[in-house]
Amino acid sequence: MRAAPLSLLALALLAMPLAACPAAAQDLEAGQRAFNKCRACHQIGEGARNLVGPELNGLIGRHSGAVAGYSYSSANKASGLTWDEATFAEYIKDPKAKIPGTKMIFAGIKSDKEIADLTAFLKQFDKDGKKL
Repeated sequence: MRAAPLSLLALALLAMPLAACPAAAQDLEAGQRAFNKCRACHQIGEGARNLVGPELNGLIGRHSGAVAGYSYSSANKASGLTWDEATFAEYIKDPKAKIPGTKMIFAGIKSDKEIADLTAFLKQFDKDGKKL
């Protein structure tokens, strides 16, 4: 009879690391698929260049309006934003609400999970487009 309680304790201890894992871990593959919504206007990675929108290498930690050679809207340049995960999440849900006057025409991504995946995908690339 003593074996059953010990087995339950062992199972509980084995399950603890699983309970500590976040329920919605970022998925880089899903993030790459989400980036397909951005690809018409933005590039990322080695050799990325500005298109209709600026290249997105090293986005997290960068100041808004800071990519050399890209013609930003006055609103974007004056926003004073530094891109971090929370700011990017707000922006990508509704760019025109976050930066009124931006020239970015995009309906936004509403799913928090998709935004987290996209952010994880973008964060892989340093300012030179190399994967970290």
